[in-house]
Amino acid sequence: MKRNFKRKGRFRGKHKKVDVKIKLPHLFRVGRDVATENLVPGQTVYRELLVEKDGKQLRLWNPKRSKFASAMLKGMVFDFSGDESILYLGVSSGTTASHLSDIFRKGIIYGVDSAPRVLREFALLARTRSNLIPILANAAKPEEYSFLVPKVDILYQDVAQSNQSDILIRNAKAFLKKGGIAVLMLKARSINVAEEPGKIFQQEQEKLMKAGFKILDRRRLEPFQRDHLAFLMKWGE
Repeated sequence: MKRNFKRKGRFRGKHKKVDVKIKLPHLFRVGRDVATENLVPGQTVYRELLVEKDGKQLRLWNPKRSKFASAMLKGMVFDFSGDESILYLGVSSGTTASHLSDIFRKGIIYGVDSAPRVLREFALLARTRSNLIPILANAAKPEEYSFLVPKVDILYQDVAQSNQSDILIRNAKAFLKKGGIAVLMLKARSINVAEEPGKIFQQEQEKLMKAGFKILDRRRLEPFQRDHLAFLMKWGE
């Protein structure tokens, strides 16, 4: 059967196909993979594949480079309209944030990172994508950027530190709207390299629930990300 799209670039997914429910604007299935409609046609961010499909240019979303894509391909369902505001902790150079920029075209993504070098790359990306706002700050100290970030609809965190859950809780109290959604990419080995990951995940879940989060879903991210668990949660209800 002839495919109605063309591939350009390097990455090609080889993972098992799962039932991914598409509930995000500008997000598409391409074979076993997911892709976002390119907000800046012709632009690639991390040498990802560009795909032409039904008159749209799509950017293939590499699950080995993005835990958000990993979570979707493991069956986690994200249901947003695309006009929400997002506080992204641990934004790095903007691999995942660039795909979120494709999706949340009517929203704003505040990207926080404490590493000047990678944030410089994210700032360059933000020049071509007006819905990205770079913030050089320590995510463990939300008071450093409280004057820059309003209350947000979504809190997304990918910070590989031993106090990952505490950082999320602190920022939720400062910035997340009541009933807002939090997505935490928890890395067990950053918390305790000697402890069994499953035990760490359960301990951190109990901490998050005690702080006021309602767990909506949780997914291990193997084979894309080793010893990672994605939490999808609601805040303050």
